[in-house]
Amino acid sequence: MDMNAQFGMRHASSEDWRQAPETLTVSINARIANEDSAVADRRRADRADVEVEARVRELGNEGCDARVLNISATGFMAQTSTEIAVGARIWLIIPGHERANALVRWSDGDRIGAEFATPIDPADLLSN
Repeated sequence: MDMNAQFGMRHASSEDWRQAPETLTVSINARIANEDSAVADRRRADRADVEVEARVRELGNEGCDARVLNISATGFMAQTSTEIAVGARIWLIIPGHERANALVRWSDGDRIGAEFATPIDPADLLSN
């Protein structure tokens, strides 16, 4: 992510310090660039609405039941039986298929949105 920032600080004069030793003014002017096109493209991938029983397992943990609600080549949304923190590395496990590694990008109560570590073919993951 491209970020530019300018920092400005004004220190109080020695006379100011005697009168108000805790006075310090700080100003920050910052600009955060828009998402690069590759990130934006991943977020716009076509999603298929589904209802697929699965398991979601944080790396190093046992995992929990989940229901995949939508899926694309780059990610999925699922309802889980346990809250999972944003930033967690997880496995999406659909019975009878290869597990898929993903990073939780958002969490809202019992729902998560995750981005696959490498794009997948949803048809392969969902086929019988």
